[in-house]
Formats: sequence, C-alpha cells, structure tokens
Amino acid sequence: MPAEDVMPFVEGAAAIFGLICVRLFIRQHIWCWPTGLVQVLLYIAVFYHAKLYSDLILHVIYVIMQLYGWYNWLHGGRARSELRVTTLSVPRLGAWVGVGLLGTALWGWPMSLIGAAAPYPDAFTTVMSLIAQWLLTRKKLESWGFWIAVDVVAIGVYLYKGLHMTAGLYAVFLVLAVNGLIEWRRACAGEQVRAELPAGTSRRRAGEPYPALRLRTGRITD
Repeated sequence: MPAEDVMPFVEGAAAIFGLICVRLFIRQHIWCWPTGLVQVLLYIAVFYHAKLYSDLILHVIYVIMQLYGWYNWLHGGRARSELRVTTLSVPRLGAWVGVGLLGTALWGWPMSLIGAAAPYPDAFTTVMSLIAQWLLTRKKLESWGFWIAVDVVAIGVYLYKGLHMTAGLYAVFLVLAVNGLIEWRRACAGEQVRAELPAGTSRRRAGEPYPALRLRTGRITD
C-alpha cells in the first residue's frame, strides 16, 4: 500500500494516543509517559513523510525525554519519592523564554536552507516544545504556558501543510493545555499550603476533609 494511503491511519492513531496522553498528564497519571511514547513514535513516521524535519528531529529527542520523564516522575522527589508540582522563579522563566526565542532564530535559518516547510514557525514549535517537554519532566507548572504557545502556532503550521487531522488535534490540545494549567495550579497551591503547615498539623486543620471512617469490631479506624 502506498505511503500516501497509510499515513492518514498513522496520523489518526497518533492523534488518539496524543489525546489520551495529554489527559493523563493533566491528571498527573504515570501512564502518560508510555502512552506518549507510542504517540511520539507514530508521529516520527508522519513528519518524515510530510518533510517537517524540525518536528521529526523533535520527536526523536522526545523518545529520550519520555523515558526520562517516566523515571523522574516516579523517583525525582525528595528521597527518590514521587515528584510534585512546583513553579519556576521569575528570572528562570524569563531565561527559558529568551532561550526559546533565540533558539527559534538559530534553528529556523538552517531549516530554510534545506527547504523545510514554514521554517521559522516550525522552528518555534520545535524549540518551545523541547522547553515545554523538559519542564514537564520536572513537573513545572509553567510547562503548560509553553504548550499553549506551541499549540497556537502549530495549528497554523499544520493547516498550511494540509495535516487537518493533526491541526484539529492541536486545537483540542490547546483547550487541554489551558485545563492543565488550571489543574496544576490548584495542585501546586495545595502542595504549598501543606508545605507551610507546622509539623504534626492534622489533615483536618490542613483544610482536607475528614478521613473515611469505618466500623470494625466495635472500633472506629482511619
């Protein structure tokens, strides 16, 4: 079967895995990483066929980052515990934005020389996605802000290239990224409240609901 006939099915499968992956990221579910790995491998084939070289290189790097993120979410916290959502300082956030813009300029120019489609918008999504994905492996709240910027530009690039299913997927990603930002902000606020409580503070005083109670042999237990 010609590649032109196969690619729509590959793109569709990648889109489905992508939606599942992002939803799992929002919920901070560890299965987001293996699901995302399948999506990445499928998109490597899609972007090779579409000659979107920046995206292809990006997704090859994603393979490594998916494996690292999987490990780091499980063991990247204190004493090799589960990683929690945290935020970047303002100077570090500004530095990452600067790196992203500079990287876009430096990467877009050589891409234009080899005939890549939409070299600078493509470079923007490549560089900013790398930053967003790295911050995601570190469970940084600001990763969702970078994903929002990537999704907006990516929708235009994929419409231009005729990848309508992928453009539609990224429109959904945009909505999910906004939702992810909201949900992770709540999670981060909860972590900060718990961190500021004095040692030995009860769950009730921390603003959490009473633990579930059950009756067992005449005793009430947690």
